[in-house]
Amino acid sequence: MNKLKYIAVIAFLSGFGSQNSFAQLKEEKLVLDRKREPEVKRIEKKKTSVQQEKNYPPEAKANEVVKYDVTDVPPVSDFKTSEIQAEDISPKFDFEKQNNYFQIGYGNYGKFLADANISGKVNDNVEVGADVHYLSTSGLKKEYDWSSKQSQLGAGLFLNAYTETGKFNIDANFGMDKYNYYGIYALTPNADVDLEQKVNRFKINAFYDHYSNEYLNNVRVKSSILSDHFDSKETQAEVLANLSMHDVDVYTDTKMNADLGVGLDLVNSKFGILDKNESNLFNFNLGPKLTFYKGNSYLTIGSDFSFFNQKHESLVLEQEKNSKFYWFPKAELQISATDQFKFFGGVEGGLKLNSYNQLLEENPYMISDLYLKPTETKYRIYVGIKGDVDQTLKYNISAGFSKQNDILFFNNNSLIDPTMADTRKAYDFANTFGAIYDNGTTSEVKASVQFFPLENLVLDGEFQFVKYKLDNLKETYYKPLVQTTFGAKYSMLGKKLNLGFKGIFVTDRTANSYELTENMATYPTTYDIKENENQKVGGYVDLNLSAEYKVHKNFSIFVLGNNLLNTKYQTFYGYKVLGAQVMGGVKISF
Repeated sequence: MNKLKYIAVIAFLSGFGSQNSFAQLKEEKLVLDRKREPEVKRIEKKKTSVQQEKNYPPEAKANEVVKYDVTDVPPVSDFKTSEIQAEDISPKFDFEKQNNYFQIGYGNYGKFLADANISGKVNDNVEVGADVHYLSTSGLKKEYDWSSKQSQLGAGLFLNAYTETGKFNIDANFGMDKYNYYGIYALTPNADVDLEQKVNRFKINAFYDHYSNEYLNNVRVKSSILSDHFDSKETQAEVLANLSMHDVDVYTDTKMNADLGVGLDLVNSKFGILDKNESNLFNFNLGPKLTFYKGNSYLTIGSDFSFFNQKHESLVLEQEKNSKFYWFPKAELQISATDQFKFFGGVEGGLKLNSYNQLLEENPYMISDLYLKPTETKYRIYVGIKGDVDQTLKYNISAGFSKQNDILFFNNNSLIDPTMADTRKAYDFANTFGAIYDNGTTSEVKASVQFFPLENLVLDGEFQFVKYKLDNLKETYYKPLVQTTFGAKYSMLGKKLNLGFKGIFVTDRTANSYELTENMATYPTTYDIKENENQKVGGYVDLNLSAEYKVHKNFSIFVLGNNLLNTKYQTFYGYKVLGAQVMGGVKISF
């Protein structure tokens, strides 16, 4: 189970940017000497995370109700053109973790990978490290006359310090994504057309975890600065202090935890083209709650209070100001009959501030001019069962229903300038996406499982069904009804050979598209534009294999195969992904 515990640590410290978190961060505690609740999800790797510390935390933290903030990795091939790094493509087999390594790989489609990580201790209580990751591809030269090449660079520094009262982590990261708006379907531009987009991100994050939980539990600070090729600028800052008093005796074997989350969230977005939208979002959040627990059963009762302020202006809209106070319910009950069967249910709500940075992580082809506003989850009711069968089978099955306002969806943009011209901006080929909002309800069913039949074999699977019912929109663009993921990891030959498999199935999605015809009756000549509001984007099956062989304790060779069925699917309409891919490389550990 050490592998699961290590993954939990990674998820805990890489929660920055979670797509489904509310303005007040979920509680995240690092508890290593107990079983983790089986929240089985693919977890985004963060190499700058704090290492697992044996016998941490002190006994004072051992009785907390543990929640982990996990990041859903988009269900797409690792080496797809539309987003090169859906998850860290480095071959990662966590049977024996080595912090210091360098690896390099090359494959078809001109894919090149260079990846390195180094860390060391300054003294017994201080560790520093650095991480660099580069990936590039020449793109789909046989599919498009114009360029679809991409490159991605990430570099980071981190420091971990351990004191008698708590643990401190700080990391600074720089990332650059350089790619093209290549998904052109309605026009046929020249091969040398300029379609370039480039996004730079700089982040500084800090976290302090107080051991005793007396008055102070933890403090987290997150900040980021984003800029792109079209003069967009965005700054974000988030601060959360979790005040607490834990392990208070209330009756016989029943104890109580008291918590108060105090959060501040700021987003400032300024766009430099078209309508030049500018948004300032501010949210102050208080989240008091009481948790009564006995063994593995507990009852949590609390609330979230949010004070939200928004300012917005553009070239076509006068300045708008809006302030509002929100109250959201929060309660959860877990009845633990045995480790094999636990029933849980609850209600929650929250305010999520949508940002350009977050939207680009989901869809890198957003236009650099958006009207941003938050998504309000008035309430979400959920029930489920989960369990851990003899540390061999972990499962989690749940169903939920939520009422939301301003749910965000992607939609394809039409031509911005309908006039026929020899030159166009990179984003004006009906090849970018905007954001649209609507109110409605969401029904969902989720199931996840992990199975450990052998010491060296891990099987996992996940199923998700989501259905929207909206007040105004006829279609929910780019939201599949069903998506599933299944995988396996197997080690053999004394863990010298590590094999991995991941399969992905996604049902059809709906998009909108545009048909352009020349109108010679106008001068200058323009395009007549016809919209199809029910464009189908086909579902797909994506199969991936990986293998790593340790020739020497410090030298390995690896081979990765992605989208092996050569499925020519699209993640967003017009944007075809890479076909079958094979990459080979070497890894040096030290």
